[in-house]
Amino acid sequence: MEENTKLAQPVIDSKIPEGPVAEKWTNYKAHQKLVNPANKRKLDIIVVGTGLAGASAASTLAEMGFNVLNFCIQDSPRRAHSIAAQGGINAAKNYQNDGDSVYRLFYDTVKGGDYRAREANVYRLAEVSNNIIDQCVEQGVPFAREYGGLLGKRAFGGAQVSRTFYAKGQTGQQLLLGAYSSLNRQIQMGKVKIYNRYEMHDVVLIDGRARGIIAKNLVTGKFERFAAHAVVIATGGYGNAYFLSTNAMACNCSAAVACYRKGAYFANPAYVQIHPTCIPRHGDKQSKLTLMSESLRNDGRIWVPKKLEDAKAIQAGTKKGSDIPEEERDYYLERRYPAFGNLVPRDVASRAAKERCDKGFGVNNTGQAVFLDFSEAINRLGIDVVRQRYGNLFDMYEEITDVNPGELANTINGENYYNPMMIYPAIHYTMGGIWVDYELQTSVKGLFAIGECNFSDHGANRLGASALMQGLADGYFVLPYTIQNYLSDQIQVPRFSTDAPEFVEAEKACVAEEERLMAIGGKRSVDSIHKELGNILWDFVGMGRTKEGLETALTKLKALREEFNKNLYIPGTVGEGMNVELDKAFRLQDFITMGELIAYDALNRNESCGGHFREEYQTEEGEAKRDDENFFYVSCWDYQGSDEKAPKLIKEPLHYEAIKVQTRNYKS
Repeated sequence: MEENTKLAQPVIDSKIPEGPVAEKWTNYKAHQKLVNPANKRKLDIIVVGTGLAGASAASTLAEMGFNVLNFCIQDSPRRAHSIAAQGGINAAKNYQNDGDSVYRLFYDTVKGGDYRAREANVYRLAEVSNNIIDQCVEQGVPFAREYGGLLGKRAFGGAQVSRTFYAKGQTGQQLLLGAYSSLNRQIQMGKVKIYNRYEMHDVVLIDGRARGIIAKNLVTGKFERFAAHAVVIATGGYGNAYFLSTNAMACNCSAAVACYRKGAYFANPAYVQIHPTCIPRHGDKQSKLTLMSESLRNDGRIWVPKKLEDAKAIQAGTKKGSDIPEEERDYYLERRYPAFGNLVPRDVASRAAKERCDKGFGVNNTGQAVFLDFSEAINRLGIDVVRQRYGNLFDMYEEITDVNPGELANTINGENYYNPMMIYPAIHYTMGGIWVDYELQTSVKGLFAIGECNFSDHGANRLGASALMQGLADGYFVLPYTIQNYLSDQIQVPRFSTDAPEFVEAEKACVAEEERLMAIGGKRSVDSIHKELGNILWDFVGMGRTKEGLETALTKLKALREEFNKNLYIPGTVGEGMNVELDKAFRLQDFITMGELIAYDALNRNESCGGHFREEYQTEEGEAKRDDENFFYVSCWDYQGSDEKAPKLIKEPLHYEAIKVQTRNYKS
């Protein structure tokens, strides 16, 4: 790996416009190339994915006049993972004169990401955030407060202002319904062709440009060819490499890995986000972890017992959380971070929970949980007010755990104590992804990536409520502008035949790989190997990483790939139609490659920052210790022609002009 990093470095052009950060996007739009409405009808665009990023991009591009082919892995775009987001969406509306601004949202996002994002991209994200709210209101999204901003709302995300918009019920669901309605309108008008139950397997390059995809019809089991002038990938993140995550089970990284194998750089894979407010793992039969909305951290206080014997008693089941009086509770986030308390960013909150549990203070039978307690809020505000804010989440928690957090459980010295929730960190979001420039184009011409699928505007960690913001910003307000710069000189390019040799070759490779997987004929199920992969990644490439652990992980992952190739069992026969296990096997193979990428990147980055925590690099107080002198860059990994070979590292230096880079501080 050392040799790889010392080879001549290709120059990476991020295409950041000139000028002050607040003027870059305006200047870009003022000088961009445009495609006239009549010419847009001559151009086809493939959009893979129908979550917030994919649905918003497909509908907006179609509204502009382009012909869009939109691919959905589920039976309906309404089942996209975006629908699960319970929290909110950030915007710099500055309601109630609370001191918010585009600059502050920009600054908070960069700081939350531990200064590992591009300034220009993040400022643009903050700048268009207000447009998202306006757009969604126009679509009929029912935000949970009066739109003028005169009524109170919940806020979170480590920011000191109230910028987070919640929709009634679940924000992700409502925002996706808005995008879905726009998408359906375009489908009805014939501008979008929707392909439900299709999964992308390969991107087709002609003369070095993306000109189509090979997708599998998941119902018939047949591979099909699709051509277009440009391809947009919007297929989400790679969190399910860890097997247990908060992602929907169909979430995978296969489209992104297919792009990576065809020459698209994969950037910052080490940056994975561990979410602090998940319902803890229960037994070994789970296939998904349940995420509780981060808004709970607004009024819920996080604690563990001060005394080790109390923690042991709770683990043994002889005591409950409600038996521990106030003075015997360690509100460790409030203790360690007085200014931000329970609202510190996710990486900080997650590591602090791990530290307490590692010391033996965990509060469920496995010792891997902490309490999230609403007793103080209920005593202060009354149960009705608290239930109005969090009732749906309380109900969901009770359905899963049979514990009602709003139920009075004990009275000690005249003080009422209610059932606390239990939470523990879990893999949630991935900040790494396909590398893109300012125009959201990958290192392959004509191939674009948006939403969680790209290496994102979040840096090394994501603020709560910024995922929905990035997905919709990319799809509604950024890509529709930037893709025109690419397409403006493609108008005279005739439509491509899917009979072209490049398409034939790509499909043959997919069929050959399918036959290879089916022929292995081993004894292990896909899930058993995937669980083993998840355990390797969680144990060695999880919340705390070390050089030795990462090297162990790479050795184990290599052995796991061999096990996969020798001992995988897939029921059925080739070409018999739908085969869910075969589909999962394809994804697992890519997850193994992805796991190695995460480990390579984490091993290369000899520092701690955001979601990447190397235990060798921490302050005396246990905080992340960045090395800006040596690691102030985006890690871009270049595929070397085989999954067996270590990828080559290419560095994109980061340049900050608007923000002074400093150590994150949440104590004061």
